[in-house]
Amino acid sequence: MSGFWTYFTAACAAVALAAGFATGTKAQFSDHKIAIGVIVDMTGVYSRHGGPGLIGAVQMAVDDFGGQVNGMPIQVVSADYQNKVDITSAVARRWFDSEGADMVIESTDSASALALFRLGAEKKRVIIGAGSATTALTNDGCMSYGIHYVYDTYALATGTGSAIVAEGGKDWFFVTADYAFGHALEADTSRVVLAGGGKVLGRVRAPLSTTDFSSYLLQAQASKAQIIGLANAGGDFVNAVKQASEFGITQSGQSLAAMLVFITDVKALGLQVAQGMKFTTGFYWDRDEESRAFARKYYERMKAMPSMVQAGGYSATMHYLNAVKAVGSDDAEKVASWMKANPINDFFARNGHIRADGRMVHDMYLAEVKTPAASKGEWDLMKILRTIPGDQAYKPLDQSTCPLVKKAG
Repeated sequence: MSGFWTYFTAACAAVALAAGFATGTKAQFSDHKIAIGVIVDMTGVYSRHGGPGLIGAVQMAVDDFGGQVNGMPIQVVSADYQNKVDITSAVARRWFDSEGADMVIESTDSASALALFRLGAEKKRVIIGAGSATTALTNDGCMSYGIHYVYDTYALATGTGSAIVAEGGKDWFFVTADYAFGHALEADTSRVVLAGGGKVLGRVRAPLSTTDFSSYLLQAQASKAQIIGLANAGGDFVNAVKQASEFGITQSGQSLAAMLVFITDVKALGLQVAQGMKFTTGFYWDRDEESRAFARKYYERMKAMPSMVQAGGYSATMHYLNAVKAVGSDDAEKVASWMKANPINDFFARNGHIRADGRMVHDMYLAEVKTPAASKGEWDLMKILRTIPGDQAYKPLDQSTCPLVKKAG
């Protein structure tokens, strides 16, 4: 009889322990699901390299992960921020307050990304910068749950600016997007130019979504600078390059420095216009077998090859979900800590790692657009000239002004 009661008591204890564990596990998930918000430009100047393609990449990562984590379903919501900071903030706040969003990943302008980081700090939610570029996100604008994943203006300037200066492009004039991203890219590139013994002869700033670059390009042409640095992106970059070609700027001896280029921009310009252009990128689909395998799968879904933002968005989502699974929680502090403590090794990054300031450090690549004759297919658009190791591409951690780094030190 005593044996029966011993067995019965042990069995009850085991059941109670299992029930308690299950309850405890569920309690680690705030509302019994993982909700990811994707905020993008759906139809404007940044829609090609982010837009629906980033939403598709995030959903693809969720599907590949199995659609659930630790028994909790994963939900993806998305919104068009229309290139407006106030819309970004309003949408994200609604997601956090009313829809239980655990993480937001963006393909926005830098001003909107900075607003998201501030909101993420307030609400204690993970924010991943996939499309924004300003280094402020890992300096004064950093926060505990903020991760800058794909690229930044420092890396773009280090790669492209250094290469052009080394080839003799010493005198520069900038046509700059007039907001946080453009200002940061101009400043970082100017630093590289001056360090290489070059000069900045002048600058002009153009509003976001400018359709007519004629006055800005004519000022650049009149400067007689060897290099016209285009510190803009997306549709603005494409329009500026097309109009520079129409004005015969490159034919007259000046060169364009493309400071931020996506594969979607090259596709929009066409090889006849873009051939020979050198730029820095964080991803190219035809780099190796792993990148090609991902790109083929992405193409089946989206009918286009992925930009570095879209590829990076998939990788970042996977890293986030792996963190949630590992810590058994959607708690931003635990998840962000795991993401920083564990390396990223996938088709996007080799031995990538997230520093205390939130910067994901990984190799970047100096690329060159192919000539029409060299291209062997619709998306065979560029070649990789060299790899820029991550520890050389990004600003050293000891130069960061992020308060988290000072605390860590």
